[in-house]
Amino acid sequence: MNLYFVLKSLHLVGIILFLGNIIVTAWWKIMADRTRHPAIIAFAQRQVTLTDYIFTAGGATLLFLAGAGTAIVNHWDIMTVKWLLWGNILFALSGLIWLFILIPIQIKQARIARQFAVDGNIPEHYWQLSRQWVIFGAIATILPLLNVYWMVFKPI
Repeated sequence: MNLYFVLKSLHLVGIILFLGNIIVTAWWKIMADRTRHPAIIAFAQRQVTLTDYIFTAGGATLLFLAGAGTAIVNHWDIMTVKWLLWGNILFALSGLIWLFILIPIQIKQARIARQFAVDGNIPEHYWQLSRQWVIFGAIATILPLLNVYWMVFKPI
């Protein structure tokens, strides 16, 4: 079995898990918020946090490890192969947004949601955090979508 194709396949599985989850999670969260129903929103908010830990983080880990392995097997220098360098920069920027902005927002929202699931009162702070999550989530989703372009077309 060719190690390159095994690693490339694992890299593709990582992409599917990573991008698939961030897109589907955004859809379900936005649709749940639109209901303005506390129990639905609280349930969806909990699932957003859980699926990010399982699928987004799992996919990102697989994506990174298999990508690094593929680069090593092919003797590609990440600093001189421009499409690989830009791909890693976009991936890192998206990861930093998730790590330092989106995950903390999701944790705050999950705590707030636990309370309003009981008392039925959704505070304005939840909606402020939700708007921030949508804005930064869109940016953190566009970056890996741009990354698909760099990885497939290798423009430079």
